[in-house]
Amino acid sequence: MPVNILFIADIVGKAGRQALSQELHRLVDRYRIDCVIANGENAAGGFGITEETARELFDLGVHLLTSGNHVWDKKEAVDFIRREEKLIRPANYPEGAAGRGSAVIRTASGIRIAVLNLEGRVFMSSLECPFRTADREIERLKELTPVVIIDFHAEATSEKVALGWYLDGKASAVLGTHTHVQTADERVLPGGTAFISDVGMTGSFDSVIGVKKELAIEKFLSQLPVRFDVAKKDVRLNCVVLEIDEISGKALGIERLSIVCR
Repeated sequence: MPVNILFIADIVGKAGRQALSQELHRLVDRYRIDCVIANGENAAGGFGITEETARELFDLGVHLLTSGNHVWDKKEAVDFIRREEKLIRPANYPEGAAGRGSAVIRTASGIRIAVLNLEGRVFMSSLECPFRTADREIERLKELTPVVIIDFHAEATSEKVALGWYLDGKASAVLGTHTHVQTADERVLPGGTAFISDVGMTGSFDSVIGVKKELAIEKFLSQLPVRFDVAKKDVRLNCVVLEIDEISGKALGIERLSIVCR
């Protein structure tokens, strides 16, 4: 039997958390989901994550939270990520960074699923090479399970597509996050790796990638510091459903969803 995995795009603020509260159980039932993974780096007020918001997401049914460059935005997150094994940060941060870059979770039926978090370098921080980090980490994780899901938190589409091709046949899925704009290029690559450039965003779409649109426009017009607030209207949940062969670790399918929340 294949394992069905739900990956939820970047959760932005209270609106994103409410979307999960409304839709998650429905999705789990409809697609017979075995494991729920979500990117939660912007779940707390749209910037960063706190223990309280993470616990809320776990209580809703998320099994593992991935993150990215904003995971450090709340001061308390550094201590929390040291303690919480179900919250991971990009594995290509320098040695000594708080937290861990991967985790292995077990479904109710006993299937092990490895999740690896990576961050891109194009238009972002100068971290260790995500390609070489992926090689090293996948080799280690595959000693535990053939099912390896990667959240690649990156800005440039080219870098995401390149990593997808580079890891085709090595990882079960390479899923892009960070831009908050869902792309329409989902597919299973020839070697059996499910890929999408960006899963999108879970939050307000009456916004500029989650931020109140008038504030974002003011920032672009003035080039002056503007305090961003999270938008609340037109809430949607972006995600992908993955079907993975538990023996080979190869993807059998990927379905992209954008759900309008009432």
